[in-house]
Parts: sequence; structure tokens; C-alpha cells
Amino acid sequence: MSTRKHTALPKAQTLIEALPWLTRHHGRTVVIKFGGNAMVDEELKAAFAQDVVFLRHAGLKPVVVHGGGPQISAQLDKHGLVSEFKAGLRVTTPEAMDVVRMVLAGQVQRELVGLLNQHGPLAVGLTGEDAHTITATQHRPTIDGELVDIGRVGEITEIDTGAISALLDDGRIPVVSSIARSADDGHVYNVNADTAAAALAAALGAETLMVLTDVEGLYEDWPHSDEVISRLTATELEKLLPELASGMVPKMQGCLHAVRNGVNTARVIDGRVQHSILLEIFTDEGIGTMVVPDGTEGGPA
Repeated sequence: MSTRKHTALPKAQTLIEALPWLTRHHGRTVVIKFGGNAMVDEELKAAFAQDVVFLRHAGLKPVVVHGGGPQISAQLDKHGLVSEFKAGLRVTTPEAMDVVRMVLAGQVQRELVGLLNQHGPLAVGLTGEDAHTITATQHRPTIDGELVDIGRVGEITEIDTGAISALLDDGRIPVVSSIARSADDGHVYNVNADTAAAALAAALGAETLMVLTDVEGLYEDWPHSDEVISRLTATELEKLLPELASGMVPKMQGCLHAVRNGVNTARVIDGRVQHSILLEIFTDEGIGTMVVPDGTEGGPA
């Protein structure tokens, strides 16, 4: 009996440590951007699904937003379509857009919905096209002072949270593919999933935006040091943006947009660590980098 007591005690302590965070987050919406290695590694995918279901049963309202860069590249190769990037964005022809849509809505989203629904009738998949959830216009980046046409790449113009809110009220977990329809020309556009997650988090008045990445967080002085900045304000982040590696820019811009538009915290966390979402939300240590609005203190209420 004594050994049983001994092994059970740390579990109880872990649960109790989560209590202030459970109290704080109860009933709150959390938007999670699913990406990176967590999308392609089977064990990480399964752990991600468990985490999201855990959040739902712990009284939070998770919303999952996903892209699918590696899967899109693989399918484009199969179709003999070349992936070209300009200003860090995939040049998306109408033919490529058909593949993007098929992969995101028909493959990545379906798989994620399936993993979540192993735990109950919870997940419902939709794309930005459904119920006008995300409306976009064509995005034309500026390269060397010139506006460049990169095809069906969208810039978000409007968010309608109606369908997602209805699903959340019904206890479901919305899984959103980052594609949008344009009000201008009726075309479907590929939208950066980091940007889409941030826009949804702001529109939903989410407590937290979490972005899964393949790094530990935002580094203090990369590549000279691997010290992770654990917390910074919107203004501090804004100053750092010009120095960031291109892959981190949409993620950190998304975090900045979120906290400047009513989201209490935005976090970049290491999706290569199993259960990183639970560690971030329910422990004092937390992992990754947390961005907070100017003039706020982090920590449980």
C-alpha cells in the first residue's frame, strides 16, 4: 500500500498545480495553430489530439487552425507542379490552388478530425469558405519596391465567427483549414495559416493564441545563443520583428496582431515536444515564448 501512495502523490501534485490555470481558463476560447513537425510525426499528431480533447474536457473551448506546407509540396510534386516561393510565400496558380484546397480540406483536415473524434463526437471540419468564416482579397507582396502577382494567395479582409461560435456553443471542436473565398472575384485563395489563426483568435475574443513551431520559442540572440525569450510585450516584439528569420515572421506578426486586438496572451511553443500545449497552459513553468499586451503582467489570476 505504501508504495502505491508514494507513486500516486506526484500525480496529485501535478493536478493541483493545474488548478489556478483551470480556474482561469474555464469557459475561455483557445485558438491553436497546428503546424510543423507535429503535423507529420504520428506520435506527435496523436499527442496533439489528446491535448486538444483534454482542453475541451477541462472546460476550455479549443479551435484548431491548420495549414499544410509539407503535404501541399508533396502533392504538387506528384502532379508535376513546381513549387516556387517569392517573399516567403508560395506562388499559387489556379491549378496549384486546386491541389492546395484538396490537400488542406480533403486530407490534412480530415485526418485531424479523425484523430480528435477517436475520443468522442467532438471535431467538425470546415474551411474559411464555410459560412463566410474567412473572406480574402488577393495578396500582392512588394519585392524590391514592386508589387508582385503571386497568384491565389489571399490577404484576410473579414472574419465571420458565426459558424465557429455555434459549434463552440454546442461543445464541438472546430478544425479550420486556412483557405478563403474572395468577395471581389469569387476565387478561392490560400491564406497563411499563422495569419488566419491570429485573425480568428482576435475575432473570437480568445483568451490565448498558441502557435506550434519546430523551434523552442523566440531566441534571444540567434544564432549566437539558444536562450529562449520566455515573455515579451507587444512593443518589445515589434522592435524585434525586422531581425527575425523569415519563417518566424508570420508567426510573430500573428502573435502581435492577436495581443493588439484583445487576445490576452499569444504563445509560440515547440510542437516537437509531446503535450507541449498542456505544459504551456496548465503549469507554472510553461515552455516557449509568450507575448502579452503592453502594460500587462503574465501569470494566473
